[in-house]
Amino acid sequence: MGYIYLYTGNGAGKTTNALGLALRCVGHKKKVVIIQFMKWWKNIGEYKIRNRLKPYYEIYQFGRPGWLKIRPSRKKVVKINSMKFKVRKIEEFDKKACKKALEFARKIVKKKRPHLLVLDEINLAIHCGLLDVEEVLKFLDEIPEETHVVLTGRYAPKELIERADFVNEINVIKMPKKLIATEGIQY
Repeated sequence: MGYIYLYTGNGAGKTTNALGLALRCVGHKKKVVIIQFMKWWKNIGEYKIRNRLKPYYEIYQFGRPGWLKIRPSRKKVVKINSMKFKVRKIEEFDKKACKKALEFARKIVKKKRPHLLVLDEINLAIHCGLLDVEEVLKFLDEIPEETHVVLTGRYAPKELIERADFVNEINVIKMPKKLIATEGIQY
């Protein structure tokens, strides 16, 4: 297997780092497959560009609306850095979607043998109990020799940190108090 890169921490930029590697691969005409765990929003740049980067770039989402809500609701409040978000509780559907995403990754890696496989938010999926870390470690054992893997998301388990070849922790040093969501930058 190629190298395993892991991006974790409470700062912004974990997915962005993975997308930077994906862009480099596409620039060299190498196949990239991105699988997003728990993400569903189609209005993000990395999803919207998929057709323009074919045949070297593929992205798949396995989530449903409602994970993070910025508008008030009666859902649970979660604090991430200085920002508060409304979230719905995790349901069986979320667990099934993450398992489906991992199984899809297993099939697509065998079939397409990409140069780069990005498992976006897989660390958070494990942290939330939607996937078992042992399942993910077993999957990593099945990765073809020519495929490099990127694992992103907060709260990376120590088992994945130990397994990865490169680990970067992205921490907030400073950020505006008001949430910034600039098209083309944060999404």
